[in-house]
Amino acid sequence: MIPLTADVVLPCLDEAEALPWVLSRIPEGWRAVVVDNGSGDGSAAVAAGLGATVVHEPRRGFGAACHAGLLAATADFVCFCDCDASLDPALLPTFVKQLADGGADMVLGRRRAAARGAFPPHARAGNAALVRMLRHRTGVRLRDLGPMRAARREALLGLGLTDRRSGYPLEMVVRGADAGWRISERDVPYRPRTGTSKVTGTWRGTWHAVRDMRAVLAAPPRPVPHPAGAR
Repeated sequence: MIPLTADVVLPCLDEAEALPWVLSRIPEGWRAVVVDNGSGDGSAAVAAGLGATVVHEPRRGFGAACHAGLLAATADFVCFCDCDASLDPALLPTFVKQLADGGADMVLGRRRAAARGAFPPHARAGNAALVRMLRHRTGVRLRDLGPMRAARREALLGLGLTDRRSGYPLEMVVRGADAGWRISERDVPYRPRTGTSKVTGTWRGTWHAVRDMRAVLAAPPRPVPHPAGAR
């Protein structure tokens, strides 16, 4: 049996300290695509030195970095994971296997705090509010909208994602739900990040993320194709 492989998109902004551990956890035979979003700490050089494919995305924004990584991916399956050592890329093969076996069209990691402070109260509150709004908008019942996920590359491109800020992960789920995708969750440990958080580590960052995601939820549904080959 040919082993399953995937490209792992790692949006990166000043993560030089975390990169060695994150890249050491990429499954054997998989490709790490580190998307440098304007780092000033040498993250791109660190990533390249550790064997990752480095993509430079000058336009700031989590969605801009994620989408640049998706466009650079070439594998049939694409995974996304934060680059701050809060999530373990070594867990992603189980996500991809579920896709390959036809058990889901998109698999998300449900974050479960592995240490005190890993998932601060304001981030939990923002996430809970968005999950409720997502259920109202699409009917999809999820418990988390975390950034760790996997899907088929061509199907993701077919969603026509347009958000380039913090709403990108939610837009991916909303557009997938509109297309009738089967979206499932797997529990993953969530650790305190290495370095300073740009989003969920502060009330201000969380507020901006929730604002971006509310705009995604307010957009009207539009038809998108079902992922080819997923069933």
